[in-house]
Amino acid sequence: MNKELTTDADTAARHARFGKLPERIRFEDMTEETEAAPSSGGNASYSEENSWKYYSCLALDLGL
Repeated sequence: MNKELTTDADTAARHARFGKLPERIRFEDMTEETEAAPSSGGNASYSEENSWKYYSCLALDLGL
């Protein structure tokens, strides 16, 4: 009988913690809109420090 009380207490604790799904998050709350800076113009110059952002080579990544 003691085991049944323990099981019931464990079941009640699990149900209190995990008994319902979390509230639904709207799509509008998951996205954020920001204005992008234009990619051409005065800031389109080549920068060696930032070139890794635009160039990817698997052989170089693997060190071959």
